[in-house]
Amino acid sequence: MLSERLRELRKKHKLTQKDLGDFLGISESGYGYYEQGRNEPSLETLKKLALKYDVSMSYLSGDDDKEFNEREEKDIAKQMEKIRKDLESQDGLSFYGEPLSEEALESLMESMEYVVKQTKKINRKYIPKKYRDK
Repeated sequence: MLSERLRELRKKHKLTQKDLGDFLGISESGYGYYEQGRNEPSLETLKKLALKYDVSMSYLSGDDDKEFNEREEKDIAKQMEKIRKDLESQDGLSFYGEPLSEEALESLMESMEYVVKQTKKINRKYIPKKYRDK
């Protein structure tokens, strides 16, 4: 699972194995062995990678499928509840003049949750760590 996560995150961030090798102070092939599952990174290396990708070490190792910590999950849930209340408080909620069905509302909520999560991930890149909520 670790090797898959490392490959997935590297590609997602548009980095090469050489980029990561340079970042970690090892050879490109040395990093490639991590992605192939031939070698296991040290605890210190895992910490560096987790910080670089802004994910937990548990997520990297596959023990945790969450990309967000507990506080972030609660924040997202609160945002989604507010969005739902705002949508439901609208009289005659419609889409192109047609009333919005419960199924359509659920689909809209799933899309909005995706947008909220993506926005949170993107904002992590631009907010210096010292200014982020802990």
